[in-house]
Amino acid sequence: MHMTNPPAITLYGTPLSGHSHRVELLLRMLELPFRFIDAPAATRQSPEFRQLNPLGQVPVLLDGDLVLCDSNAIMVYLVKRYAPGSPWLPDDAIAAAQVQRWLSIAAGELMYGPATARMALLWGVPDDPVRAAQIAARLLGFMEQHLAGRPYLASDHPSLADLACYSYTAHAPEGGIALEPYPEVRAWLSRVESLPGFKPMPRSSAPRSS
Repeated sequence: MHMTNPPAITLYGTPLSGHSHRVELLLRMLELPFRFIDAPAATRQSPEFRQLNPLGQVPVLLDGDLVLCDSNAIMVYLVKRYAPGSPWLPDDAIAAAQVQRWLSIAAGELMYGPATARMALLWGVPDDPVRAAQIAARLLGFMEQHLAGRPYLASDHPSLADLACYSYTAHAPEGGIALEPYPEVRAWLSRVESLPGFKPMPRSSAPRSS
């Protein structure tokens, strides 16, 4: 489709970043046009990028003159701005709290478990892979029990909770974390993958790099 004007939304990220991927999934599922700009490590170290995010991290979202960092914060903004009151982030206090719980898990156990194990194995990021594997096992065991009889993490419909937790869970095997023992988790991943607008994050078998 020909567009006479570029989209107002720009997303800086990297294709193999689960943090970037969760934002991209939401943009696609909200059917918001956007431009994706690859921001590898060298780009993130540049003064120009550090003006956008002094921490040098992706994703960064530009929406007109607005600059937003942090994937979960970006997702909350996008729903509140473009789909207020939608099931992605309900207005009901209890339902919103259930979503927030999983956003916190995504930034906590998911990051320090499956995501850290993946970064250590694929790119040699210095960390404790044994501890990361232990955190991942506890998290996946909890998710397996939680998802028994539930289609999605926070409710009976997809929400930001599912997008926040999908990417690094689906790619846990890239960090040596097997998903075979968790059939409920795998069924949930399949449900997320069947949502309209879903786009998979590229899989990587890159060797360790210095």
